[in-house]
Amino acid sequence: MSTVRLLFSRSKSPLGALICAATWSRWSHVALVDGGEVIEATPFYGVRLINLDEAIGRAKEVAIAELPARDPQRIVDSARSQLGKPYDWTAVLGLGLRRDWQGRDAWFCSELIAWSAAEAGEPWYRCESLRRVTPQHLWMLPPVGELCTW
Repeated sequence: MSTVRLLFSRSKSPLGALICAATWSRWSHVALVDGGEVIEATPFYGVRLINLDEAIGRAKEVAIAELPARDPQRIVDSARSQLGKPYDWTAVLGLGLRRDWQGRDAWFCSELIAWSAAEAGEPWYRCESLRRVTPQHLWMLPPVGELCTW
């Protein structure tokens, strides 16, 4: 069975603590693992590609979960197609206010991951829910095998 790997993390920053509190989550961030790199959407850099070790090193706590995927490369390619796009501040604000302010030209972390799966033909959520997916929602998806946490 093929899988896609997601890196969940809890940030050392006050913003990370705020995200955890607002989303009732252990995790403030999620990224898509592609070999030794991760594709992520972050507040100050937008959608970018960084080294996996760097992503792990900046976190207070991390876990890697493997989710079933018919074609993991299509999910990775969908996420890569968004590299360079800005962070979606209005959608994050909309999550807190329970409004849908998401746009196609900017992303927050979990929104990017859920959209990438749907774009690759492997939707994990209904289309109307994609704009409200948090790291906790992705964490609750059934993994394949054991989780690696540290």
